[in-house]
Amino acid sequence: MSNSDDHAREVAYPPLERLPQHVGMIMDGNGRWARQRGLPRLAGHRAGVENLRRVLRASVEFGVPIVTLYAFSSENWRRPAEEVRGLLNILRDALGKEVGELHKNGVQLRHIGDLTPLSDDLKEQIQAAVELTRNNDRLIANIAFNYGGRQEIVEAVRRIVEAGIPAEAITEALIDAHLYTAGLPDVDLVIRTSGEMRMSNFLLWQGAYAEYYSTPVYWPDFDKDELYKALQTFSQRDRRYGGLNT
Repeated sequence: MSNSDDHAREVAYPPLERLPQHVGMIMDGNGRWARQRGLPRLAGHRAGVENLRRVLRASVEFGVPIVTLYAFSSENWRRPAEEVRGLLNILRDALGKEVGELHKNGVQLRHIGDLTPLSDDLKEQIQAAVELTRNNDRLIANIAFNYGGRQEIVEAVRRIVEAGIPAEAITEALIDAHLYTAGLPDVDLVIRTSGEMRMSNFLLWQGAYAEYYSTPVYWPDFDKDELYKALQTFSQRDRRYGGLNT
């Protein structure tokens, strides 16, 4: 979030009538971005991680309090072993380089997903970043790494069963309280880059009434202007939550 990443020009953004409290981002298109440039896929993933800095900074500037970033799905382990190793190394490097700056800028990092398959040193890095930034309140950034929406719901149900809670006591609020995002509001807006039109197992419970926004822009090129367009579109949506607005 340094000044070196600032826009080459200053842009005046008109104020938005309504902002989402929680924005989910499916960061898609890194590989295709790299292929267009004749680069290996991992170069696209590195560019995608670099882009996180400006997207988080823009989120703060626009007044979005919570973002959830889909960094690595539970299905991504099926990718070639070399790419998976590269993604894990990129995460390790990013934690080493970026956490101090994010902390200084008031970003609270949280992890959502399953840390079990990760190496001990990477688990410790993630846990240390979460602990360091725990009391920051300028922006909550959930990093969904080794995350799957269906598995999250399964794990929530398992914890409820293990707690001995009877079936008649199970409510939506109870399940919500056992999700990775417990205590946070449901996602209001889900943004997907690269033009794809699918959810890919992301925030299935929390996104039940979310607005969706798809852009053909690949994630490494999704900048402050593109985020504003998405937020502007959201501010114009008529949210009815299954009912009718009068």
